[in-house]
Amino acid sequence: MTTGTGADGGAAPPRRTLGDFTADRRILILAAMAVAVGSGGALAAWGLVKLIALVSNLVWFGRLGTQPVSFAEVARSPWMVAAPVLGGLAIGLMARFGSEKIRGHGIPEAIEAILIGRSRMSPKVAVLKPVSSALSIGTGGPFGAEGPIIMTGGAIGSLFAQFFHLTAAERKTLLVAGATAGMTAIFGTPVAAVLLAVELLLFEWKPRSFIPVAVACVLAAAWRPFLFEAGPLFPLAAALPPSPRILGLAILVGAVAGLQSGLLTTLLYRAEDAFERLPVHWMWWPALGGLAVGLGGLIEPRALGVGYDVIGDLLNGHLLLGAAAAILLVKAAIWLAALASGTSGGVLAPLLILGGTLGSIEGAVLPGTPGFWALIGMAAMMGGTMRAPLTGALFAVELTGDMTALAPLLAATTAAYAVTVLLLKRSILTEKIARRGVHITREYAVDPFELTRVSAIMVRAVETLPAEMPVEEALAFFASEAPRHRAYPVLDAAGVPVGLVTLRDLMGWQRARGAVTGSLADLVSDAGLPLVHPDDTVGHLADLMVAGDHGRVPVVEPGSRRLVGLVARKDLLRIREASGHLERRRERFYRSGGHRGRVRRRPGPAPAEDQLSTTTLVPRATRP
Repeated sequence: MTTGTGADGGAAPPRRTLGDFTADRRILILAAMAVAVGSGGALAAWGLVKLIALVSNLVWFGRLGTQPVSFAEVARSPWMVAAPVLGGLAIGLMARFGSEKIRGHGIPEAIEAILIGRSRMSPKVAVLKPVSSALSIGTGGPFGAEGPIIMTGGAIGSLFAQFFHLTAAERKTLLVAGATAGMTAIFGTPVAAVLLAVELLLFEWKPRSFIPVAVACVLAAAWRPFLFEAGPLFPLAAALPPSPRILGLAILVGAVAGLQSGLLTTLLYRAEDAFERLPVHWMWWPALGGLAVGLGGLIEPRALGVGYDVIGDLLNGHLLLGAAAAILLVKAAIWLAALASGTSGGVLAPLLILGGTLGSIEGAVLPGTPGFWALIGMAAMMGGTMRAPLTGALFAVELTGDMTALAPLLAATTAAYAVTVLLLKRSILTEKIARRGVHITREYAVDPFELTRVSAIMVRAVETLPAEMPVEEALAFFASEAPRHRAYPVLDAAGVPVGLVTLRDLMGWQRARGAVTGSLADLVSDAGLPLVHPDDTVGHLADLMVAGDHGRVPVVEPGSRRLVGLVARKDLLRIREASGHLERRRERFYRSGGHRGRVRRRPGPAPAEDQLSTTTLVPRATRP
């Protein structure tokens, strides 16, 4: 018989809860590893930014240098069309003969590695992703550096983790730590980067993952003054006080941004479908996307490249209404075409520009400066499109250093998020993964198995068989009409379970011995029976069932180990039933005027017990 690892040799004590995380040294080990991963992500961000600037200077000005390039300084010429085409061709060749994982904007690829790749990335991705992104953006691609650095930083964290004996969950933590450290280094937004991890990448909220990711982001923020510059990336102090009028207008701007987001997401995947129907290999698609980029550049050169200078002009109100409208239309068109072609580049900076230009246009008729409404539009576009409203609001605050705008930003990002959730089943990030056959849910909830104790679902009046019962008598018992169950716990004289017996066990014993001698104690003594306590969580119980393929587990008192109950697999399903019942059943307990009214239920079958819930489950009929 096997039990847990309790000191008394019986069942295991209740599993540790999240409140006990301070005693878990694995958190400290991961936090120490996050120091190295965070430094690697910050340095990779610096390297990527410099590489993009180097390619931009070489391609557009024929000079060696790493100073930032503004496409407002690039003259219109045939080279403006040829350069993005050649860049796209180079990326297609790298993807086909190097690694296909460099295609795309980075975040979906990171999510896919976490969900189905056991958080393992290859060295090829760590090298080819920044190089391909630098070629794409440097030759005019309308992308940001944050998506590639999330992929590159994630690859650094994953590769580092693969040198140690870690679980897939621990590798995921270091992958996300590297990804968010890179984002922090570029934008100087450590809090928003941690929220991005929680809302998009971690798929959990646990100290084991949160603390190392926070350590990596804080360390990257400490590195940033040495690698880039101190202070906010786009300093701004133009926020309006959060009056009811301003908050209402922010909600309106956010809702419009949500409609804009839904439209762009729909158009993006229709464009991807159009590329899929082309009679040419996907290797050539980035070159075709580059052709669209170049033609758009001839119309509006400032729509090319990362566009951080455009973001700065939007926030400071330096763009005229006509220029903002031109950038909005051209940037949207070339971004959709380039991204759908499968080239390499991020979506965050383009989303900021697209949301900011529309917000700036709306700001022409709204109170305050256009720069303030551009900021609202940027955050709303990011929060709605990426389904990360908290990240969008905090990102805008950290990007500008203006806390006054926090309430309008939150109102706008929530409105945009609500609109996109109502319009689209999936976000721009998860739709791509869903098309590969992986279903993703972005809703977090408490695991009812960890919320419920075994005592809430166990059957207390258990029918048992004595250990001294002869096997022959047990066979006769199962052959009679008396048995109501497939298995019965076998108890010794002290009421302690020594095993479970089924008719199959008895028949196997008979075939092996050629006789029916012996007692049930002889039959079940080596059965390997797990035991649990009433205060154990159902999650612990389910783990035992899965590990040993057990259909029934006895419940015993912690000290005496006497049998007090039994749990079967079907009892676990009651928790699922109760959880769904709480979601579906609508009730009203009070009527207007303070009088208590009847409970009004939705049509459909009611549960067997009216008091059913995940924390107080009433046992059903007696059964083992």
